[in-house]
Amino acid sequence: MARDRAVGNWLLLLAFMVFGMTIGGGHARTIGAGFTIQVWRPFTGFIPPMNAADWAYLYGLFQQTAQYHAHPIDMAQYKALFWPMFLDRCWGRLMALVFLIPFAVFLLKGRIQRRLALWLGFIFLLGAGQAAYGWYMVRTGMEPGVLSPPPDWAAPHLMSAMAILFLLLWTGLGLRNPEPARIEGAARLRACSTATVALIWVTMGFGALVATSGALKVFNTFPSMDGHLLPPDMFGQTPFWMNFITNKGTVQFCHRLLATVTALTALTTAVMGLRMKLPPATRDLFLLLGGLVALQYVLGMATLVLGNNQLGFVHELNAVLLFASAIGARHGLRGAVAVPAGALAAAE
Repeated sequence: MARDRAVGNWLLLLAFMVFGMTIGGGHARTIGAGFTIQVWRPFTGFIPPMNAADWAYLYGLFQQTAQYHAHPIDMAQYKALFWPMFLDRCWGRLMALVFLIPFAVFLLKGRIQRRLALWLGFIFLLGAGQAAYGWYMVRTGMEPGVLSPPPDWAAPHLMSAMAILFLLLWTGLGLRNPEPARIEGAARLRACSTATVALIWVTMGFGALVATSGALKVFNTFPSMDGHLLPPDMFGQTPFWMNFITNKGTVQFCHRLLATVTALTALTTAVMGLRMKLPPATRDLFLLLGGLVALQYVLGMATLVLGNNQLGFVHELNAVLLFASAIGARHGLRGAVAVPAGALAAAE
């Protein structure tokens, strides 16, 4: 892959926009706006309601949702929920333009070769699939008894978004620095960094399950679960695997356990990185990783004890920043190698 800072910066901008999408989507979920817009117009949806008839049509569709039947709201309240969701969708359309226009320009100028073009096309298709998936998740609001986006829809939605974030960051950083510096004796650190990235991603998935299933409210003590080491009726649902999606106690326990394992792994990795001789930029990322994971764990405990959804939203956003820092730190170790055997023999 040839160095091209402009193309790399463009992809990093798109990665930042994924973070912006997380802000918009997380805010809409937190205030209960996920089902407010029951139409999907991929090309004209950026046009807001223009008159009373438009508003009446959209409000009428919302009145058909189970959420409305459970918690009726008037037009003024509907509009307050509508705009955050509308802006989130507009941000998604803006992302498509920010991808397609520079992509076409770079391609015409010969800045993007065939292999990279196919790879970027794949990432774009993932983004388009993410948008379609989000729409079908919104459509579940028309199903009886569904009051908010179902956990088994919402968690994959977040995890796939984070996968796209990973691909954009990794590719963008690779274009900015295609030839990694050789770092001797850092092979173990590279393995720990890989584990950290994977653990953060999985932990975020269970965090989404906690947020969307109402599992935040069931046990609000730490480290015990209302005096229990394990939640009562942890495997009470059938089939067995459903406990890890819809059993609130089990979901919260898994998130607690994964968060603790992830925090210990990330902190250990950060300390290892700070004790090694690394390029300054990479070392700074390990310092950032250590600070963000400590903050994340404190935010998680506070969110749990207080049972506060708004604080949980902040916890979610910090998780994205933590994930990005872990990706950056791991990317900086692409040139990591084990200590040569000859060097070990000389040292002895």
